[in-house]
Amino acid sequence: MARLKVDGIEVEVPDHYTLLQAAEEAGAEIPRFCFHERLSVAGNCRMCLVEVKGGPPKPAASCAMGVRDLRPGPNGELPEIFTKTPMVKKAREGVMEFLLINHPLDCPICDQGGECDLQDQAMAYGVDSSRFHENKRAVEDKYIGPLVKTIMTRCIHCTRCVRFTTEVAGISELGATGRGEDMEITTYLEQAMTSELQGNVIDLCPVGALTSKPYAFQARPWELSKTQSIDVMDAVGSAIRVDARGREVMRILPRVNEAVNEEWISDKTRFIWDGLRTQRLDRPYVRRDGRLQPATWSEAFEAVAAAVAGAQPDRIGAIAGDLAGVEEMYALKALMRSLGSPNIDCRQDGAALDPALGRASYLFNPTIEGIEEADALLIVGANPRLEAAVLNARIRKRWRMGTFPIGVIGEQADLRYDYQHLGTGPETLAELAGGKGSFFSVLKKARRPMVLLGQGALARPDGRAVLAHAARLAEAVGAVDAQWNGFAVLHTAAARVGGLDIGFVPQEGGKDVAGMMGAMDVLFLLGADEIDMSAIGDAFTVYIGTHGDAGAHRADVILPGAAYTEKSATYVNTEGRVQMTFRAGFAPGDAREDWAILRALSDVLGHRLPFDSLAALRAKLYEEHPHLAAVDAIAPGDPKDVVALAGLGGRLRKAPFASPVKDFYLTNPIARASAVMAECSALARGELKQAAE
Repeated sequence: MARLKVDGIEVEVPDHYTLLQAAEEAGAEIPRFCFHERLSVAGNCRMCLVEVKGGPPKPAASCAMGVRDLRPGPNGELPEIFTKTPMVKKAREGVMEFLLINHPLDCPICDQGGECDLQDQAMAYGVDSSRFHENKRAVEDKYIGPLVKTIMTRCIHCTRCVRFTTEVAGISELGATGRGEDMEITTYLEQAMTSELQGNVIDLCPVGALTSKPYAFQARPWELSKTQSIDVMDAVGSAIRVDARGREVMRILPRVNEAVNEEWISDKTRFIWDGLRTQRLDRPYVRRDGRLQPATWSEAFEAVAAAVAGAQPDRIGAIAGDLAGVEEMYALKALMRSLGSPNIDCRQDGAALDPALGRASYLFNPTIEGIEEADALLIVGANPRLEAAVLNARIRKRWRMGTFPIGVIGEQADLRYDYQHLGTGPETLAELAGGKGSFFSVLKKARRPMVLLGQGALARPDGRAVLAHAARLAEAVGAVDAQWNGFAVLHTAAARVGGLDIGFVPQEGGKDVAGMMGAMDVLFLLGADEIDMSAIGDAFTVYIGTHGDAGAHRADVILPGAAYTEKSATYVNTEGRVQMTFRAGFAPGDAREDWAILRALSDVLGHRLPFDSLAALRAKLYEEHPHLAAVDAIAPGDPKDVVALAGLGGRLRKAPFASPVKDFYLTNPIARASAVMAECSALARGELKQAAE
């Protein structure tokens, strides 16, 4: 620790702190443009100048000078810095004047207006006039893809975007060309950026040089109501803020959550919002004479009741989709139980995960934050870059710290960090589990090894055997003990862990998703769109969902539900963290919250569910599953479950592992309804020609 004085206030800070961090610890406000806590120090905007007592007779850049660089006074007095002296004030005014020399007066038409660092700091630290009357420099706008809009004349060369793409996203897509006033930030060949995290440069840009292209000229920040929520596009559960105007979601921004997403979100999370408006189901439909026709709620319920009345309980089934909240799954499970049906499942892809094997058997046990404590990693049957882009950035962060060997069994893909490709299929995993192979000794020597198992390894006929072999390997290398559980299952569906937690799997004698195909008379689909609809057969299909996707096209009755931005719902992320969304707007038309639809339907079916409000439902839910009441907390799995898993055995097949996510941008109904995601998908597949606008 180091002790120093900031404006006469004595503080003690870690000795790796910069003067800027030490000043903030003492309560002083230091303006900055280029400095960012999660990026390397550039020291090129010079806005963070402070005066160092006993130092040279000029201000020092506080972001680039460490507290250990300070020297005590001649009699051993504490080192001292000042943030409010006339020298500092004059220096900051000078820097601001230089920054504004070439910056255009675009504030009235700039999307950054109202939340712009340059605006705020010019008001606080600038002067009221300029001495520069020559022509301003202009820079040609660049095309860097369909997501980020560029007006590079506004750029102040802070290089935050360059450092983010290189260091966090892991690809050198942005850089600087030229020197002095000819310096420009560009993609060199004016091609679209390919990173799944590129939208974060919009938040990082302190001026209006990089803004959201889909959001351009849509709204001003003071017009929007802001709702804190969580993301359901993948199983990471990133903290987000949903900004809405009236009933429409206008944009989605990240919130800081050090344990989950830090302050990054994926492009799918950020730009999905236009999909919340289009192809929405806003009224019930009933299929008559082979065509879906609008109906009232009572007509739709009566059609469902007639179908259920004519079916045997063991020929009624329910499948929960990837975006379903815990509350509606709990309500649907209760309804199916009251109908006497054991056929329920939340594993659309047929993943070999079972709550009967213990919670540790399907959780990302080391936690997302725990990745930074691991010292070796084996990835089996997963492509984290496409399945959980923010979690992949955390793996890259740990890799950049040094001494972090990574092995991959499965597809050879660009993960944005170096790794050793060990093989493509289960035979390589079996070899490692048997104590053979060079990477086994790497894992064995590590103090905290991690085995990351993806859905590409589990959603296959031998998934249970793969699960057992991965657990055996984790046990053999010492990855599972009381202090550290390095057995990590990476989910792709936001609803999956919550569904497993409440036991939304086949009950005694019940059928799973594959078993229900062609064997049911009535089938309830709770937002389930990722199954083969042609395999359902002649079953009377009831679809409860939000978009006109595959499930709605196959349905005999459609009951319109609410999207994740239109309801308060509980989700459990891949590490087992209980999270909650909050309503940012109301569902369109006659659409209702899913649990309320099921409650109303249960009345018509003659099996009334025992709750009349969301609070009453949650009271029942928490009574049965107490850990779901602790929001933002993780109920850890028992390491003994992983040890027991290792004894399951089973035969492995020879087919290679393949990631379930083939197209990052089109993984769910909301994404498939989004025009922005469709454009990104076409660009990624090479179908859309890249060209400057």
